Amino acid sequence: MEGKTFVQKILERDRKLLNNDIKTKPIYGSCKSDVKIIADFTEYSPLHMGHKFCMLQAKNQIPNGLFVAIVPGPLERSGRGLPYIMTREARAETAIAAGADIVVEGPPMGIMGSGQYSLCLAKTFKALDADYIPRGYRPFPGYEKILQRIKIGNGITPKPYKIVDMVTKEVLLNGKLDEDNYVIVSLSKSLKKIGFNFNNKFIFVKRVEGISGTKIREAVFLGDIGSVGDMLPCETIEILSREIDIGHAPLDKLRDVNGILERVNNSSIHELKSLPLVDSITAEALTKNRPFKCISDVEKSISQGFSRHFKNRVISSIEAGIFKEGIHNYIDRYPSVIRILKYKNKEVLNEFQKRIPHRRLEIWQ
Repeated sequence: MEGKTFVQKILERDRKLLNNDIKTKPIYGSCKSDVKIIADFTEYSPLHMGHKFCMLQAKNQIPNGLFVAIVPGPLERSGRGLPYIMTREARAETAIAAGADIVVEGPPMGIMGSGQYSLCLAKTFKALDADYIPRGYRPFPGYEKILQRIKIGNGITPKPYKIVDMVTKEVLLNGKLDEDNYVIVSLSKSLKKIGFNFNNKFIFVKRVEGISGTKIREAVFLGDIGSVGDMLPCETIEILSREIDIGHAPLDKLRDVNGILERVNNSSIHELKSLPLVDSITAEALTKNRPFKCISDVEKSISQGFSRHFKNRVISSIEAGIFKEGIHNYIDRYPSVIRILKYKNKEVLNEFQKRIPHRRLEIWQ
């Protein structure tokens, strides 16, 4: 290889970023502003009409608030273990263009368990001292009762095949939730766990029908962005088209294949076991079945998880090469730094700096 690919450069940069954050302790102080913080966590891969609708609904309800978009995050891998369609810098730029005031970096979701990144998200909302948390949801019979409990500040815990109110211990629903609705419930549990009072802070917005992130990403991959133009705001189309033109998108099907094969073929079994999400069965199978020549063969050696995305997440963990001990320290101190990816203007930035209690700010713009 004549030089590092764009994806390899991102991973190399973000490993250094994570290792620095692991060593950094957060600093907190007092707030010097009473402006309301509307904090929303969304991947924006890419930002579509549903995302923009949720943003505008929240901004309309709190017209003088600062809309803070939390966009993950280092290593550019989602909670499903898949690469994002664009870098977080480009996704942040899209969010500002669509109406957000500030975009801050969220956690590295792809190398964590779902409970771990939910905990990190909860700690982000606490670090921002969020006044409002808008979330899109998919309505179905029985879910409104769950949302009402969350609105009054009750944590809701998802257990195997049932959803339970952490305060009253009441079973609110038998069965499982889809991914979007599960995220809301899991977040409420994590917020309760860290002692953040979210009574009357959630703004629930019904998701817009007929919009599919998967269909959008597939159309972009096939070079047919026009076929999903009605699902995307003009801001997204403009920035995504630019990123495609310069070879920085789409990234959602690209991995550091050589790095993954290098790690599984040459790491000791102890090193493999030390990676997040890699269990003993997987580590033993990897050492037994190597050398590997392609990722699909690596996937066959990964044990089955509870989620259909589990193997993708394990691949992302191997790709990242960050050990479990480092991730645990990272989570303990999270967020050690509030990394500002993009902001609307200097007035907004100054107001944001005065309003939040976290004192370690790093500006990327």
